[in-house]
Amino acid sequence: MRNFFQSMNTNPAYQEDLPEELIDGEFVAMSPRPTFNHNRVSENIDFIFRTYLKGKTCIPFGDGDLFLTEKDHFLPDFMVVCDRDKIQGDGVHGAPDLVVEVLSPSTAKRDRSYKMDIYARCGVKEYWIVSPESQSVETYRNIGAQFRLHEVYSVYPDWMLAKMKPEERAEVTTVFQCSLYDDLDISLDDIFSGLLPNNQKS
Repeated sequence: MRNFFQSMNTNPAYQEDLPEELIDGEFVAMSPRPTFNHNRVSENIDFIFRTYLKGKTCIPFGDGDLFLTEKDHFLPDFMVVCDRDKIQGDGVHGAPDLVVEVLSPSTAKRDRSYKMDIYARCGVKEYWIVSPESQSVETYRNIGAQFRLHEVYSVYPDWMLAKMKPEERAEVTTVFQCSLYDDLDISLDDIFSGLLPNNQKS
């Protein structure tokens, strides 16, 4: 069987193999490599959950292989697994409780369509789509093997907040909770801290 991480590109000029996902039976290289802001957001989310879950049953994975079906082997940006029997030496076999995908231009369509559908049908309880570009978090909850949008949380720039009426600013949510843990307050500032500004991304 083909190595999960073997690059499809055989160009000898490539110094490093690009990781791949098996999507509907086809190997798809995760190219180009994630940006600084993509990695930063992933690391921030991992830190939030790793700190909270220390000493608890559930296990956070900031980087790991996920085997859901014979045709679908994914590499989520982050996941939480509470059934430790699903964890094997080569990765996680079966649906995690939480999956987070951080959007990249090359992966956004799959994250919002095919992969989202597979996550739901396989039993992932909660799914996040996180955008470093817009600094937003979309949270979806599983309802009968389908995801239903629960809420969208966004960081509003200062100029936009300044234009809001006081009652509008009062309704802006900056801290939210995952459905798995009602005692974990998740701050948008913590998720999107340390990002490069737009004019420095390249």
